[in-house]
Amino acid sequence: MQAADVIVIGAGMVGAACAHLLANAGLSVRVLDARRGGATQAGMGHLVVMDDNAAELALSQASLDQWHAWGPRMNADLPGCAYANCGTLWIAANAEEMAGAEAKTAGLRAHGIACELLDAPTLARLEPALRPGLHGALKVGGDSVVYAPNAAQWLLAHAARPIAIEHAQVARIDGRRVHLADGSVREGGAVLLAAGIQATDLCPGLPIRPKKGHLAITDRYPGTVRHQLVELGYITNAHQSDGTSVAFNLQPRPTGQLLIGSSRQFDTTDPAIDNAVLARMLRRALDYVPGLAELNAIRTWTGFRAATPDGLPIIGRHPHQPDLWLAVGHEGLGVTTAPATAQLLAAQITGAVLPLDPTPYSPERFSGSLIA
Repeated sequence: MQAADVIVIGAGMVGAACAHLLANAGLSVRVLDARRGGATQAGMGHLVVMDDNAAELALSQASLDQWHAWGPRMNADLPGCAYANCGTLWIAANAEEMAGAEAKTAGLRAHGIACELLDAPTLARLEPALRPGLHGALKVGGDSVVYAPNAAQWLLAHAARPIAIEHAQVARIDGRRVHLADGSVREGGAVLLAAGIQATDLCPGLPIRPKKGHLAITDRYPGTVRHQLVELGYITNAHQSDGTSVAFNLQPRPTGQLLIGSSRQFDTTDPAIDNAVLARMLRRALDYVPGLAELNAIRTWTGFRAATPDGLPIIGRHPHQPDLWLAVGHEGLGVTTAPATAQLLAAQITGAVLPLDPTPYSPERFSGSLIA
């Protein structure tokens, strides 16, 4: 078997985006995926500009620009990608949160991101299913949604150069050689690890913790809500480093279904539904959209986010293994930030001009824990 220029381990959204852009750069790419599922299969597919810090904003903003270009092409080639530009409403439940919405608006506008503040009457008119008494919202019109599993398939199937895909379990990485569980070996010019929470099995010392999340989806109720609805308190809950938290997050799917989140639990890899956490999450959703109580939920499930200590992904060359590149630790923003992650890695691997400063995401910041 001919060696590929790059072997990508993981066919989720991050791995697929990296493979797509590396192939577009003219490299031969082989993707190895164990079909164990992951965050791409389990997540909401919310494409959202996040601005908790400058590095997060840069990565998500650059990624949304690429998603806006990819989305219509995906829908034309594979309608199941379900890309839709629904926008996000960050809901302010009280005066304090409304002040936070005003500050967030100013910050986003300073970076050229189109957004607007909505007062309470305007919010009620746009989303009448929300409970009365809310103070308003911040609307970010460029945010979108996508069905991530199909979008990842599109990326792998529509590169400028064909991408070889193998369904195989990787046992270990040894320089440019990848040893599979069946005893065979694949060799490449470089190896790129994009395996989510499973990455720690192949790269000892990666500082990644699992964050378990629950989701629920309803039957089809078209027009119930029109925007992705997220409480402003979500930001605080999402960045807690301990304990269990829930926040209101409701997404209208192009199918007419409603996808309900979100929750976070640390340091468990048990995929079973935790009924107490699910109940807390649903009660939180009912507090914002009481009418959900009358709708039929048809499925609940869990997934795992791969979180780093500083909340930023690890993107770049391994500090002690020059043939190994890392694209891991994206937590809940892997689908959103996959394009800019791939742009950074493709530029670094090929020597092209960097699209943004790679320093905040560099594996070097964890060089002390990463094993040679």
